[in-house]
Amino acid sequence: MRERKRISARRPAAASSRKTSARPKHDYSKEWLELAVEAANSRVLPELLRKFALRTAEMLEADWAAVGELVGSRVELYSSRTELPSASQDREWLLECLSQKRPGLESLPLPRGTCHAAFYPIYASDGELMGTLCLIRKKAEFSPAERQLLSALASHAALSMEKVRRFSQLERSKKQWVEDIDAISDYIAVHDQAWRIVRTNRSLATQLGIPPAALVGEPIRSLRHIAETGSALPCPFCRDTREAREEYIATSAGRTFLVSTSRTRGATEEEARTIHVLKDITDRREAERRYRELFDSIQEGLFFATPEGQFLDVNDALVRMLGYDSAEELLRADVSAHLYPTPAAKERLANAIAKHGALRIYEETLRKKDGGLLHTMQNISAVRDAFGNVVQIRGLMLDVTEQKMFQSQLQRERDFNQKILNTTQSMILVLDTAGLISYANRRCYEAGYRQEELIGHRLVEWVESSHRNDFEAALQTTANGQQVDNLELRARRADGSLGHFSISLSPMRDEANQVNSVVVVMTDITDAALLQAKLAHAEKMATIGRLVSGVAHEVNNPLAAILGFTDLLLENPEVPSTAREDLQIILQETQRTKEIVQDLLSFARQRPTQKEPVHVNAVLRQTIKLRSYDLSSHGVEVIEEFEENLTPTLGDAQQLQQVFLNILNNAYDAIQESGNHGRIRIRTRRAEDDVEVAFIDNGTGVADPERIFDPFYTTKQAGKGTGLGLSICYGIVRAHGGEILCWNNEDEVGSTFVVRLPAAAETAPTAAAKEAGR
Repeated sequence: MRERKRISARRPAAASSRKTSARPKHDYSKEWLELAVEAANSRVLPELLRKFALRTAEMLEADWAAVGELVGSRVELYSSRTELPSASQDREWLLECLSQKRPGLESLPLPRGTCHAAFYPIYASDGELMGTLCLIRKKAEFSPAERQLLSALASHAALSMEKVRRFSQLERSKKQWVEDIDAISDYIAVHDQAWRIVRTNRSLATQLGIPPAALVGEPIRSLRHIAETGSALPCPFCRDTREAREEYIATSAGRTFLVSTSRTRGATEEEARTIHVLKDITDRREAERRYRELFDSIQEGLFFATPEGQFLDVNDALVRMLGYDSAEELLRADVSAHLYPTPAAKERLANAIAKHGALRIYEETLRKKDGGLLHTMQNISAVRDAFGNVVQIRGLMLDVTEQKMFQSQLQRERDFNQKILNTTQSMILVLDTAGLISYANRRCYEAGYRQEELIGHRLVEWVESSHRNDFEAALQTTANGQQVDNLELRARRADGSLGHFSISLSPMRDEANQVNSVVVVMTDITDAALLQAKLAHAEKMATIGRLVSGVAHEVNNPLAAILGFTDLLLENPEVPSTAREDLQIILQETQRTKEIVQDLLSFARQRPTQKEPVHVNAVLRQTIKLRSYDLSSHGVEVIEEFEENLTPTLGDAQQLQQVFLNILNNAYDAIQESGNHGRIRIRTRRAEDDVEVAFIDNGTGVADPERIFDPFYTTKQAGKGTGLGLSICYGIVRAHGGEILCWNNEDEVGSTFVVRLPAAAETAPTAAAKEAGR
């Protein structure tokens, strides 16, 4: 590459004048006017710079002109023509020269060709280099007029670039301002003097479900539903338009807003604007409320005080501890002198706080309002200012006198629990996870067992061999953390005989939540099992009685006909005497048969239905009581949800008890089939003009609810059901003017039976009351 020739700006003026003396002076007023118009109308810098480069090339008779805008470390080139002159294709060299900083005009020969490139810097008003004006032409020298023109063009370019840049910056700032306003989560609304919306942010528009542009021009009163402030002005958020700023709290529809209002003055009254910012402080107010509630509801005394001991704030617990009537009374008076029994105690506390800054488990005796002493344990911390001086003390105070009372109460409860363990009729034992007995209550020894037979021995040794696997499985289940209830086993009694026991096993856990022992509760149910067998026999006899009653009723009808016709024949004088003797025998035998039927009816205890006011809750409780043992021994929980003061119904208490007992038995059977942990909920309530009883179980459910009340329909195994129980219930309920329904539960397993009976005014003594009076 040939040596570049630099044309200095300080060459003799005579040489320059000789070059330009023959050239006539040109008037560029038209070009300057066009440049000014283009600069005024242009808002896009690239377009403006290209036009400027074209005008510059024309005014300075250059083959090619460009403005290189300096953007950071790179140069953006805007030229009068897209292509460089054919003799100057070295674009990289040109861009490198444009990026250099120079004090003034500099002319360099192009790397290739005969043309020269002239560079003139464009500086901003603050001295920052904005870019460089570049000209390519054959002449290397510039006349003074051309230099002056070039300087003026550079100044014009600087002004134009600064103007467009500032306009662009203003537009970006305006756009950023809008984006910043829209990014604010608070609601912002701006309205004019005509009470019409001129601007809202995105948060408010999103809350309303309306685009922000759609809200412009709408009356500001259309936002009244957001926060009702009670203002009578057209704007629901303005209170006093004379104030330049307003701030208040408004609550509406369960939300709390901090409404901040600013009013700006425009050049004219129409240009004045009012800006409302609604900050949702519901959570903050709720947090403040909860903090205050927590502060006042905590059982320990909390306080804020001056270093001298004057209380600044206290909670209700501290007021109660010190025996004052209210927090205001405690705060109003300086009680520090009365609070400490001796001045030395107060001084000792102040010195300890100043020395350590915080006190933990600090025991102090205080004096209450009535003069009584209060033993406390306190945690106190000091708040210091920038110079390290204590300006406030904060503390938590615990009444340890009450704690001692709790400890005494806890000891009494332990003694009470020990007495319960020793006086209960159930044997209670504690086993380790290996099944060895480590504790036995007094009942075990009262039952005849000896300590050396129990402690350290395996409980499974007392269980009958055929049931040991069941007990071992239950023990393993409990060792895994699950409770086992009402496991019925045969075990050896203290006298060596075998008895029936109901056994419940519960896990006990250590501090690490690991099962370390098992509590076993054993109840001897041998007598109850015998009683259950007797009840089953009684139920069987009752069934036979019902059968006999039905047969007796059927026999009664033909017997009445035989007796009637025999009497008629005996009264007929035309009947021969020989026939009368036979008729007399028939009459005698028929009467004897009638007596036998009457005896059968007496055995079945049949009687006519007697309707009277019945308290359903009382009948249900009596029914549950009949089955309570079976239910509890098999782990079936009965939950009573009875409505108090339930209106009586008109009916037969015994027949209703038969209905309830039948439904309860069916629920129990369904739970036994399912194998679930049994639960039967029985609910009563007043439903308009009816009394409603619902039985809700978690058993197997009903296979066909539509046929459940059909006679002889049953899903039980052969020999376990006749299919007549619910059919009889259906007949009884219908005879009482009610209805009985059944369906399978939707959200859980099992089924629901509902019995609705007409409610009756209690005008006569109820069946339950009569029963109680007997």
